[in-house]
Amino acid sequence: MDNQLSYISAFEELQTIVEEIEDGEISVDELSDKVKRAALLIKICKSKLTETEADVNKILEDLDQDEVSDGE
Repeated sequence: MDNQLSYISAFEELQTIVEEIEDGEISVDELSDKVKRAALLIKICKSKLTETEADVNKILEDLDQDEVSDGE
C-alpha cells in the first residue's frame, strides 16, 4: 500500500478522481485504473483514520488512568 501519502494528499487525490468521473473527463479505457486507484486511496484514508482513532483512545485511556492514580 502507498502509505507514504498523507491523509490530506490521499483525500485530495480521491476527490479529484471522483470529480473527473462525475464530469465524464475519464475515458472508458482509464476508468478501471482510476477506480482501482480510488479504492487504494480509500484504504489509505481508512487506515490512517483508524490509526489516529486508536492513538487518541490510548491517550484518553492514559489520561483517565493518571486521574485515578492522582486521586488515590
